[in-house]
Amino acid sequence: MKRILFAISLWALVSASCLAQPLSKEEYRAKHQRVTSRVGVSGVGVETLIDQWIEAWPDDPMAYLAQFSYYYEKCQSTKVIKLPQERYLGKKPLLPMKDSSGRANNFFEDIIYDDALYAKAEGAVSKAISLEPLRLDWRLARITAMTAYEKGSPDMALMELKALADKNFNEGPKWSYEGVDKIGEEEFKALVQEYCYTFFRLGTPQAAEAFRELSEHMLKYCKDDSLYLNNLGSYYLVFKKDGKKAHKYYKQVLRKHPDDLTALQNCVLMAKNAKDAKLEKKYQDRLAKVRAGK
Repeated sequence: MKRILFAISLWALVSASCLAQPLSKEEYRAKHQRVTSRVGVSGVGVETLIDQWIEAWPDDPMAYLAQFSYYYEKCQSTKVIKLPQERYLGKKPLLPMKDSSGRANNFFEDIIYDDALYAKAEGAVSKAISLEPLRLDWRLARITAMTAYEKGSPDMALMELKALADKNFNEGPKWSYEGVDKIGEEEFKALVQEYCYTFFRLGTPQAAEAFRELSEHMLKYCKDDSLYLNNLGSYYLVFKKDGKKAHKYYKQVLRKHPDDLTALQNCVLMAKNAKDAKLEKKYQDRLAKVRAGK
């Protein structure tokens, strides 16, 4: 009887030991996907699962990306604010209103960030990047979150983007990006241009300066590039109301790319703002020919 009991006890210990074996990286990734599909990336039980995953596999960057998603969503809350303007950080109002005198008195949704939780989110994605430094999409995810967190004053995001451009053009790293076969110069420029556009749309004075500074920084490496020359034209046309200086940049683009639609359209707008009918007609005619394919 004692031998039977001993055998049963030994079997129980072996079974418990087997059950206590940690999941593989792939199993944790699959489990995280299953759980978050039910409760969301910051739902009940997700933090505990991520903590277990990191404890079991502290070198798995996907665990830290999951942690980044958890804290980044957790750090955000929303409130409605009332402002006397037509747009707030590039967004239209939830509820457009006017006061008794007819002035705009609009209601906007604003995102509030918990600083401590945001810091945890940034720490998590930075850890993932340190484990796989050539994942460009992870670096950009960090900068995207940073841009949103800084709202209309993207100082840190600008600094990160300039440093990323320096690394790209000086070191020539072989970036990887989920869903993209190869990140060459054109792909990199297009990705950076998305942030230029984001800064432009934010519309604040600080974001406008970030838009200009990032465009100028890219032109150090991509001389005479039409994307960034057009950006500088738009900076002077829209934010500085300086049509002459804007025209200088658009003409630089058109000397090299005479069919550039962005430059031609903005030259029409520039001439219209200056009430220069002759110049406006000149660019309208050129624009019509390009659109007609001539």
